[in-house]
Amino acid sequence: MSGVRVRYAPSPTGDPHIGNIRTALFNWLYARHSGGAFIVRIEDTDAAREQEGSAQAIFDSLAWLGIDYDEGPGVGGPHGPYHQSQRRHIYQPLVDELIAGDSAYRCYCSKERLQALREAQESAGQPTGYDRNCRDLPPGSIPHDSPFTVRLKAPLEGSTTFHDALRGDITFQNSSKVDPVLIKANGMPVYHFANVVDDHLMGITHVLRAEEWISSTPLHVLLYSAFGWDQPKFVHLPLVMGADRRKLSKRSGIAGTLRYRDEGYLPDALVNFLSLLGWSPGENRELMSREQIIDLFTLDGLLSHSAVFDRPKLDWMNGEYIRALSPHDLFERAEPYLRTAGLIAADLSPAEREYAISALQLVQERVKRLDELPHAAAFLFQREPEMDPKARSKWLDRSGSRPVLNAFLEKSAALDHYVAADLEAAAREVAECLHCGTGQVFHPLRVAVSGRTEGPSLFHMLEVLGRDVSVGRIKKAAALAAE
Repeated sequence: MSGVRVRYAPSPTGDPHIGNIRTALFNWLYARHSGGAFIVRIEDTDAAREQEGSAQAIFDSLAWLGIDYDEGPGVGGPHGPYHQSQRRHIYQPLVDELIAGDSAYRCYCSKERLQALREAQESAGQPTGYDRNCRDLPPGSIPHDSPFTVRLKAPLEGSTTFHDALRGDITFQNSSKVDPVLIKANGMPVYHFANVVDDHLMGITHVLRAEEWISSTPLHVLLYSAFGWDQPKFVHLPLVMGADRRKLSKRSGIAGTLRYRDEGYLPDALVNFLSLLGWSPGENRELMSREQIIDLFTLDGLLSHSAVFDRPKLDWMNGEYIRALSPHDLFERAEPYLRTAGLIAADLSPAEREYAISALQLVQERVKRLDELPHAAAFLFQREPEMDPKARSKWLDRSGSRPVLNAFLEKSAALDHYVAADLEAAAREVAECLHCGTGQVFHPLRVAVSGRTEGPSLFHMLEVLGRDVSVGRIKKAAALAAE
């Protein structure tokens, strides 16, 4: 195993959207390509912002996409993940170390004072921020039991520079970091402090995260410097944008990751699609197996410009993956959708199962998502197909449709085998005998057995439905059809 160690560190503040999970995927791909370790760490030190069920949604999203992690304390499973809220005992000794080294200090300012300070700064048109009121308080000037936060003693002058693998050196003025809080009054660490401490203690070598964290990185660098720790390599990934070219978010209409599972996207298709949002494998590759993506994924292939979440492309890609499924695999994935739609029972007999497998194969080429299958295949499972009024008007209500259907019934009755090739030959014979085009035979037949003007191969459809069902539907349609 290589020395590469990466992490995915989400906060449980809502269902993870697709851009957030893209970050997890890139970290996982880099770990798997490098033979390194991928760690999941839930950054839940801010209880006020945590949403119930959010952490589970993160785990479920990772599990559905096959993004497995390598280690942890055993919380929620044999390999983790880590939860920062359960590591509180680790942070206090380290912040005490910073205070002892004069790199941090206790701040006794009340919420009321800080609020008044902000309002005064805003009224004066000044930048808002802490005024370092407690930075140089003499020892013993504040009662020992007074509540306090702990702040970093940020440099008053100069600048901080860090290297980003995609963007090169990035410099920020130290004056922009006005002694940020490290430990809140309740003793919990703020996100940035816990993030740096955990990345160091967990031996993280590469931090792959969204570019929105660039502005926070100087603070992290200052903390690494204050502790005398080596920095990881920073890789700030390009943002994923919505179709409106705005940052991907729930407000831009992008659903949480599990919504894509419920809508019938295949995990391998979504992994393939997400891998191309900010990374290029070269040679205009698009459809790739998970193994191929892992083999090709390197940091050199990462892009610095934003990627656009293109739903039509995802639909196209998912359709390609659906078409590549074996008949039995397609049924296994489609079964929940068919049951929910009331098209099949929960306890299918072997014969019913085989019929369902054959029926789904007919429409496999015509769907882009699994949740489209119930509509596409409904007429193959219903006792009587739902008749589209427009289809009936166009092909059954027109003069001569009844003789066509009756002629086909007569021709097909003589067939020894009710199979597609023989059925098509019978229909062509009907057209020849009635001196009409094949469309005048094929279209009424399609409407008679499916209730629709469009669908899968007509004669394969008749074969799958079988002689009894097909004949019954055609007879019923003939009785309604025009002379």
